[in-house]
This record gives sequence, structure tokens and C-alpha cells, in this order.
Amino acid sequence: MIAVELAKLFRRPRMYVIVGLLCLLPFIVAIFLATTRIPPPPGQGGAFLSAVLANGALYPAAAMALVLPVFLPVAVAVLAGDSIAGEATTGTLRYLLIRPVGRTRLLVAKLISMIAFVLFAIAMVVVTSYLTGVLMLGTGAANTGGVVLLPPDVTSLSGDVISPAEFGLRILGTIGYITLSMLGVAAIALFLSTLADSALGAAMGALAVLVTSQVLVTLDAAEGVKPYLPTRYWLAWIDFFREPILWRDIERGAALQLVYVAVLLGAAWANFKTRDVTS
Repeated sequence: MIAVELAKLFRRPRMYVIVGLLCLLPFIVAIFLATTRIPPPPGQGGAFLSAVLANGALYPAAAMALVLPVFLPVAVAVLAGDSIAGEATTGTLRYLLIRPVGRTRLLVAKLISMIAFVLFAIAMVVVTSYLTGVLMLGTGAANTGGVVLLPPDVTSLSGDVISPAEFGLRILGTIGYITLSMLGVAAIALFLSTLADSALGAAMGALAVLVTSQVLVTLDAAEGVKPYLPTRYWLAWIDFFREPILWRDIERGAALQLVYVAVLLGAAWANFKTRDVTS
């Protein structure tokens, strides 16, 4: 069943369209930065956008800061909302369950396909933005034989120098953290997908939760609930690029997302297990 869901995911043209659009935004931003060499004013613009003018190898981090607040969560919510409700809308859910496929197994397969999508999307953004950064913005280091090399060092947000190997490890940590954050989004949409027969309704419901969370994060009157909002620590991965790494918000954000994933996936399983499937 897992292989079937993965095959369905990677055979659908819409998945590549979504990933292409995710990669397009950093590419467009890089064009403007490369042609004008004008950094955003202090305190404005995405994280790392000023730093990438001196070192294009940092552009994957800037790209993630660009796609994370809106584009990546929307993509995850749409696909996760379609996971169960979409099958019901097309009338294939009942036929899936008539086969010797348990509901738990189906949910697990849907979840794994979402993890695969998130990892694939993030990997493509990182790879394309790295190539875009070093080719358009340069790295401050000479190239050898026409091959683009990592610069000898990278300056962290704290002003200290980190080695290329350590920079790569921090990128991997960033990918893991963002993947976990997006699994929280997928859990919300998947739970709603087990409640509704409309994929659009499930996706819109998940987006409504995220928009509400984002609004409350900026509201001083909501200070008491901020630590529990799903989007509160989304950008904590930026602390991976400080020297030393600031673990406090990273750990809190990871723990919060794990709670959301466990609770909402448990609720999705309980609801789907007892649901009367008629379509």
C-alpha cells in the first residue's frame, strides 16, 4: 500500500507543478538580488537575504525562509487535505477499503507519502537555490575547472565563521526541523480530511487554523497561548545558523510539533476507524 501511494504521488503532474512553483520564488528573488545588488533594509525582508549578496552558498537558508511562511504550508495542506477526502470525492475510498487494506494501513501509507512529498519539495528547493545562489550571487571563492565549489568558510548570523562541513550539517538539521513542522500541518489537514468528504474543505480548514495561529502569534493580547500555537516556532530553525547554535526554541518547536502530530494523527485514526464510508 505504501508503494502504491508513493507511486500515485510521483505520477501526478500537480506534485511537480507545486514543487516547481516552490522553487520558482527563490529563483525570482535571486534574479532581482543579482541584478540590483540591493539588500533589504535592516529588519525588513526575509532572513539571510542581505548575507547572500556576499556569499551565495547561504541562499538555501534564505530560500527556506521565503517558502516556509506561506507557500510550503499551503502545498502540504492541499495535498494532505486531499488524502482521504479526495478519495471520498472521487468515489474511490470505498473501493480501496473493500480490498484487503486496513484503515490503519491506509492512513499510514497516506502519512508516509506526505513525508516523502515534504522531503522531496525541501530537497528540490535546497538544491535549486544552492545552484542559483552560487551561480548568480557567487561564493567569494574561486572556482576550479568550471566546477562550483563550497567556499572555504561561511559566516554565521552571529558573525563567526563555520566550516563548509558544519554548514552542511546545519542545513540537514534545518531540513529535519522544517519537515517536522510541516508534518504538524499535514496532521491537521489529514485529521480534517477524515471528517469531510471535500478535499477543498479539509485544506481550507487547515489553512484557517494556520492563518489564525499566525495572527495570534503577532498579537500581544494572546501572549498566554503563543507557546502552544502550531506556527509559533516555525522560524526557530534560523538558530541553526548562529554560533553557537541556540537550541531553546528549536527544542520547544520540535516538542510542540511532535505533540500536534501525535494527538491529531491519533484523532484521525480514531475517527477514520469508526467512520461509515459510503463513497
